[in-house]
Amino acid sequence: MLKLGTVGLCLSLGMGCIAGVQAADKPGIVFYRYVDSRGVTVLDRQGVPAEYSGKGYEVLNMRGRVIQVVPPAPSADQAREAQAAAKAAKLRADADAQLLHLYSSVDDVDRARARKLAELDSLISVAQGNIQALTNQQASLRSQAADQERAGRAVSQSLIDQMNDASDQQQHLKDDILRYQAARKQADTGFAQDRARLQQLLSQ
Repeated sequence: MLKLGTVGLCLSLGMGCIAGVQAADKPGIVFYRYVDSRGVTVLDRQGVPAEYSGKGYEVLNMRGRVIQVVPPAPSADQAREAQAAAKAAKLRADADAQLLHLYSSVDDVDRARARKLAELDSLISVAQGNIQALTNQQASLRSQAADQERAGRAVSQSLIDQMNDASDQQQHLKDDILRYQAARKQADTGFAQDRARLQQLLSQ
């Protein structure tokens, strides 16, 4: 074992010193170069101790030339990043395969988009129509309530319940419309992304 940090002559002469040391050795013998816990560069014919191998090392031939570089083992963070990248790549590959299974051309995407948006527009239109019908119903109920009050009678509980029910239904329908509009926006964005990605895949 040679510790290059302590052998000034070898450092000054470079790898020529190593070649001289090994001149009488039989062909095929190699040296392993690594850095120990003190930061000293070590040349070892026997191999790299387990506690240093994870930090990376080099394998040199008889002439002192590097014939193999073993990189440091990845850290825990690097390993997690590599695992996350591999998972993302698999998800992308699966999504691409699904996209190619669903559509054979960008025209197919455009037709599917038009159908989906038309479906959501229809739901929005129906909900808006129902809100208008409930608005008309509420106007009629309020007129009946006013008639009862003008006649000196208390508004019947049945009439009050109907007005409250109509108001609740209106609010539910407004919530539905907001949900349909959000779904429409999301669908439009999703189809645009699918179209762009399909163009890339088909051009490859």
